[in-house]
Amino acid sequence: MSRLDQSRLDRVDRSILRLLQQDGRASIRSVAERVHVSRANAYARISRMVEDGVIRGFTARVDHEKAGQGASAYVTLKIVQNSWRTVRDQLLELPGVAHIALVGGEFDVLMLVHTADNRALRELVLNRIQGIPQVLATQTLLVFEETDQVPPD
Repeated sequence: MSRLDQSRLDRVDRSILRLLQQDGRASIRSVAERVHVSRANAYARISRMVEDGVIRGFTARVDHEKAGQGASAYVTLKIVQNSWRTVRDQLLELPGVAHIALVGGEFDVLMLVHTADNRALRELVLNRIQGIPQVLATQTLLVFEETDQVPPD
């Protein structure tokens, strides 16, 4: 059983996570210097957090408009009770799906999608998502502007 299973992340672990969220390409040397530990210690901590699933991967923050995905929307779904896993698997196969969450409240699923334009968004929502038999209703909320939160230094 790993240390993370037994206790919370310590201050150094949280600092490493914050740095990697700001720059996932930061070198081990740079991370180690900034959190004041040895390279070996930083490497071991990052490896452990990857193995334990705390760090699920490394990714780039994308300007969707510059990447040819000028239309973004949050889409809410009401689905047939107990169909979450089936619906989730089908949604994950759709183009432009950035995030899917099972939520409580007026609707069951909240998802973020990015498409080339409004025509592609319309096709995605009206034909592909609403074409899933377990989807009872959708609501589309257009994103006019978005800003990613980057953890402070």
